[in-house]
Amino acid sequence: MPSDSGITLTIDWLRQQTSNARDQRHPLISRQLETDGLDLFTERFGQLVNINRDGQFAMREMLSGALRRIERDAQGIPIKLYPYTRSSIADAPSMVVIDPRLSGGRPVLAGTGLATELIAERYKAGESVEDLAKDYEREESEIEQAVRCELGRAA
Repeated sequence: MPSDSGITLTIDWLRQQTSNARDQRHPLISRQLETDGLDLFTERFGQLVNINRDGQFAMREMLSGALRRIERDAQGIPIKLYPYTRSSIADAPSMVVIDPRLSGGRPVLAGTGLATELIAERYKAGESVEDLAKDYEREESEIEQAVRCELGRAA
């Protein structure tokens, strides 16, 4: 975890990298800001730059899968995140979404308001994936992803 002074330096560096007044005032919601869930990135000179690593250039190919899991509005502001629910990210489905407008920003099944927490609680109480899929009129694979999201990727 970066120190407070490290965070301040990172924010100051990001402010210096943009000419957009809104992005200078609010650099952490910049449309140019991206994340892989661990580090912050911005594009500079046509390459992805790791802000957390003193501006080191990153390999976009390695991060493109993670960055595609962020949905942005027409102005480029991040509005939805599709978290990983499997340890293998190459074929990770996007069945779970975090959207601040749904369920108080808690993870839900994509296209629904159905909280993954509710599904996982019922699963932990002993209900089968098959029964839950029938009750919620969803595919079994969606129920499995909801449980993985809440109980860890190994579930």
